[in-house]
Amino acid sequence: MSSKIAKTCQCDVDSECFCEIEAFVKGFKLSTLTYKRVMHLLNQEMNNGLKEHTHHVADIKMFPTFVRSLPDGSENGDFLALDLGGTNFRVLLVKLNKGDVDIQSKTYLIPQRIMLGTGQQLFDHIADCIGKFVRDHDLVGQKLPLGFTFSFPCRQEGLAKARLSKWTKGFRCEGVVGEDICHLLHEALRRRTNCDVEIVAIVNDAVGTLMSAAHTDRDCEIGLILGTGCNACYMEKLDNVGLWDGDYTHPEQVIINTEWGAFGDNGCLDFLRTEYDRELDTFSINPGKQVLEKMISGMYMGEIVRLVLERLAMEGLIFRGADRDCYLFERGKFYTKYVSEIESDHDEFFRNTKQVLDEIGVENYTTEDCKIVKYVCTLISARAAFLSAAGLSTLINKKNKGDMTIAVDGSLYRFHPRFHNLMSLKMQELVKPGLKFRLQLSHDGSGKGAALVAAVAMRLRNSIKQECV
Repeated sequence: MSSKIAKTCQCDVDSECFCEIEAFVKGFKLSTLTYKRVMHLLNQEMNNGLKEHTHHVADIKMFPTFVRSLPDGSENGDFLALDLGGTNFRVLLVKLNKGDVDIQSKTYLIPQRIMLGTGQQLFDHIADCIGKFVRDHDLVGQKLPLGFTFSFPCRQEGLAKARLSKWTKGFRCEGVVGEDICHLLHEALRRRTNCDVEIVAIVNDAVGTLMSAAHTDRDCEIGLILGTGCNACYMEKLDNVGLWDGDYTHPEQVIINTEWGAFGDNGCLDFLRTEYDRELDTFSINPGKQVLEKMISGMYMGEIVRLVLERLAMEGLIFRGADRDCYLFERGKFYTKYVSEIESDHDEFFRNTKQVLDEIGVENYTTEDCKIVKYVCTLISARAAFLSAAGLSTLINKKNKGDMTIAVDGSLYRFHPRFHNLMSLKMQELVKPGLKFRLQLSHDGSGKGAALVAAVAMRLRNSIKQECV
């Protein structure tokens, strides 16, 4: 670990107590050599996913997205966009005009009963919300192309045809796995009378993030999501995509949706998983799945912190005499947003940390307790940032371009006070010498990006029509 990074992960707890605590958290401190081993394994798994004869057994699926062109700035028109990837989803009206972008949006809730219900209930709910949006924005009677950001693992069979591989992020809707998502939404929209919508493209949030940033930065060919989930995509040469079954016309490239959250599902990352990672996995809704994602993403980071703090409390090293009825001892009640808030404390008063402890019902905590809580948060979020950095460095080294922009979006990256800097520092250690990179926050990739994919598709469709005239 470099000296710059080490300084961000220090603890000034009493030395005797610190030594005891270290025994329970040392598994989160990984060497640069370990991260390079992760990179080697990830590169192997990605190559397996790209090969036709090994793709079916690879945990990292490396799905071709059928998105082959980036925006060139000439995209124009009005587009609908749909962003589904968590407990909330958005409907957007995106107006493109010679590089200018105007966005109007509305966020809708997906109740848990629908997340755990049937596919028809889910898509009828989405269609109802689209209908309300169309009516509220005076769009009834207009036929608008729609870009659909569907942030779950899918096998693409075309730009507007994708079959769900598996649910993640707490969804378990029956009758959807293996089905064409666009068809299910089209059927739900057809059951309405006021929605004249053509689904032009279906993408995931990583692709949308890449496309949104590429609208203004032509060097952007990698997209990363660090939010509820964790995933990345990148532009790959068709010659390297053994499972590609489309045409080889210009441009001879395609964006690959890595679905790298499943990295480690085959056990190759077991050497770095801690007892807390294993416990979290055991009690998750998908044991043994999404191993990398469970060590990085916002859906899980808070729970890992809670498990460590719970263990320290059980050992009498923190919160002595804490009431076992408080949320510290209840699964899922220590949210990842607490980690960001705690790590935003920069003085000896620990205002944010104390507010979090009050909120979860911990009483009679000390200043030393607050120091330990913050220390645990720094270790766990640093490991997440370094694993993300290792993944990105693998892609940058794989592409081997002299200058590269990585578009990043997601609540974890946006709101955690140290994630960007930690990633950048670790990437400087892991990226090949001579390769330049920059991390760029992508604004509204899941909305604007989905509309841009649809806009590029319409532009290409119109150009083909003109050539045929």
